[in-house]
Amino acid sequence: MINLYMYMMVFMYFLGVMSMISFSKNVLLMLLSLEFICLCLFGYMCIYMLILDSERYFLLYYLTFCVCEGSMGLSLLIKMIRYYGNDYINSLSSLKC
Repeated sequence: MINLYMYMMVFMYFLGVMSMISFSKNVLLMLLSLEFICLCLFGYMCIYMLILDSERYFLLYYLTFCVCEGSMGLSLLIKMIRYYGNDYINSLSSLKC
């Protein structure tokens, strides 16, 4: 039963990677995909730590870094929207005339 959950987490991870690739034009959707990938990895590590019956303090550190990454991404998104007016990757090009 645990192997089924592990395979499901790996499948969800690849779905997150595919959604990040397919939504590469919009920064907000890329950030959501990145958070989904972090959540899938967190679930996989929870199951893996449950199997090994080891300490789970590493999961708290990982979850803390994921939260910090998400808040930093959202603050950069707000700065980008204030400066450029939208959240498209194409507006970040410095080579535009």
